[in-house]
Amino acid sequence: MRTVLVVDDEPLARARLLDQLRELAPEVRAFEAGNGVEAISQIEAVGPDVVLLDVRMPGMDGLETARHIQQLNEPPSVIFTTAYDEHALAAFEASAVDYLLKPIRIERLEDALKRASTVAIGRQAHLRLSVGQRRTHVGTMVAGRLRLVPVDDIVCFRADQGYVSALTRAGEMIVEESLKSLEEEFSEQFVRVHRSALANIKEVAGIEKDQHGNVVLKFVEHALEIQISRRLQSKVRKRLLGTN
Repeated sequence: MRTVLVVDDEPLARARLLDQLRELAPEVRAFEAGNGVEAISQIEAVGPDVVLLDVRMPGMDGLETARHIQQLNEPPSVIFTTAYDEHALAAFEASAVDYLLKPIRIERLEDALKRASTVAIGRQAHLRLSVGQRRTHVGTMVAGRLRLVPVDDIVCFRADQGYVSALTRAGEMIVEESLKSLEEEFSEQFVRVHRSALANIKEVAGIEKDQHGNVVLKFVEHALEIQISRRLQSKVRKRLLGTN
């Protein structure tokens, strides 16, 4: 173990962990991040061997951050740090390399770091599949780097020729996920309008007919129009307008 990243939104908590790391292993390079998005950027920049990751953080929490970490080509070992009691941790304990309850004792930190240095990558890979929470960001690899896009910024998801893309106001990116899994995860915010498209309800301006008589969906700040399939028109109208 040569490099450790400490991720916590509380500066005092980060400082305490950094001090403990220096006491345990003065030769280890330690870095810090204050949130999940910053953590991903730091991981790609410094390539830590271990990430000490706080569970409860505003925005992207530790569990979601860990899921995105597993998308990286060479993900580091993840150790959760949390104030939750042991019963609350049971849901993800089997998928974590280890977890540390706050306030963290230096003996437990030492034990967790030893475990992280020997854990099998296959055990960590299970983490991405076992955490069933709704994400705040969608990630995809672009030119060897993980790009994170807030779900709220996505206008729609589209499937075409075997690929699924996320369209935002700024552009479009390929996501390596199925439209079905995205629909299941984001069903509260997105509505199926076609067998190959999901629309962000918050981005919808209205429903109209185009010059060919097709019923289409229009968006607030995007020129895109998506045709609503005939069999889904009633469902979409009810979802968007509260009518049939």
